[in-house]
Amino acid sequence: MIFSSIAFLFFFLPVMLTLYFLPSHRWRNFLFLFGSLVFYAWGEGAGIVVLLVSIICNYFLGLWLEYLRKRGCSGGWSPAKIVLVFGIFFNVGLLALFKYTDFLLLNLNAFLNLAGVVDISAVRLYAPLGISFFTFHAISYLIDIYRGEADARKSPADVAIYMAAFPKILAGPIARYTETASEIVSRRISSSAFLEGMERFITGLAKKVLIANPLSTIADAAFGVPPVLLDPFSAWAGIICYTLQIYFDFSGYSDMAIGLGRMFGFNYPENFNFPYISQSVGEFWRRWHISLSTWFRVYLYIPLGGNRCRPARQYLNLSIVFLLCGLWHGASWNFIVWGGWYGLFLILERTRVGNVINRAWRPLRHCYLLMVVVIGWVFFRAESLGAAAAYLTSMFGLQYGIGGAPYFAVAVNNEIWALIPLALVLCMPVSARIRAIVYSEEIPMRYSSGFSMLYAGLVSLMFVVSCMSVAGVTQKSFIYSKF
Repeated sequence: MIFSSIAFLFFFLPVMLTLYFLPSHRWRNFLFLFGSLVFYAWGEGAGIVVLLVSIICNYFLGLWLEYLRKRGCSGGWSPAKIVLVFGIFFNVGLLALFKYTDFLLLNLNAFLNLAGVVDISAVRLYAPLGISFFTFHAISYLIDIYRGEADARKSPADVAIYMAAFPKILAGPIARYTETASEIVSRRISSSAFLEGMERFITGLAKKVLIANPLSTIADAAFGVPPVLLDPFSAWAGIICYTLQIYFDFSGYSDMAIGLGRMFGFNYPENFNFPYISQSVGEFWRRWHISLSTWFRVYLYIPLGGNRCRPARQYLNLSIVFLLCGLWHGASWNFIVWGGWYGLFLILERTRVGNVINRAWRPLRHCYLLMVVVIGWVFFRAESLGAAAAYLTSMFGLQYGIGGAPYFAVAVNNEIWALIPLALVLCMPVSARIRAIVYSEEIPMRYSSGFSMLYAGLVSLMFVVSCMSVAGVTQKSFIYSKF
């Protein structure tokens, strides 16, 4: 079940809200947890067993860590630290077992073939949906307890709510345990927060079904044919549409997750802040998938030494973080190269090259960032490194294909060509400025009610049109749900 589906919009969500806001508050946590597990099992089936095993094991590990910490068994290689390391290895091992086993065997077989050894049979384990996200939530839970920043939950249901909350289990945001610990027990729900959450949810829905899905037709058409058949125009059209698609798809999901959280009393962290207006790779990663960047900074980069060590060690730390960031996205060399690509430019920006970039004309800095990002998305979208390299050669005219017109004829129409400039405008902080005005006191009192009604009408229209789109076409899953 995905947020932009008829089953969710017209069955699951209305039932959840009706039960959740019954007069008695005693059963809210139980209902929210039960609904979250139903939501996950609806689309995942037997994969829910992996989630439940992870919840139960991390629940007991959290209690054990807190017990040892309160006895003063922390610091150095204390019993608490040993338990923490065991917990991290358990969670990473569970993730590696289901997500990376086939990738490791594939590369091991390639090595064995060179030595003339018979291949090892592939296991072909299926990775449960959202396993990368609930694994990172579990690790955050254990580390925050070990550091004494939060207490372990005494009820396994509370741990389950943190790890399996339906708004964020499939694609985040990755909320640190310290950010949501208090809300698991007690949540303040107000009509204003509910309405703001509903508006945020509708905005995210419109991003997904009205912008991301139509743009995907061009991106899929471009990446669906052999790159040798693409001319530069077709190749650039495909990757630009994918660049826009992945932003509106993922930020749309994040808006929907944050909005749902507000409706149910949770305040999940922001995940996007108009990343395509950035002027450096460092700024881009402060604006793109913010919760993931924060997780890696807090739980990996800073413990490795962060910026407190000599430059060479900083560069090594950045390389480790972004190679692992790429690998986290998928079991493929494409993702590893994608992470290393960003790590390389982050390192360059800390050298004299960065000083040159910072002194450059503002439009040039922006063009530099967009070129890095667009090339990076080729590796992210292509099926293999060879396909990515071939696509890049078509983009830059190093191999000139017969043209993409025969392949785009079905995918492209006037609606999509009109959608591209609209998407480019919406990548800038225009909508954020409108929302800031609506929820502030900048409008004179005599105009505020009329402006609010106009905005409410616009949001309502977006919802109606989005629902028509949901009902009229086969819905596509969110890009990041596969991670």
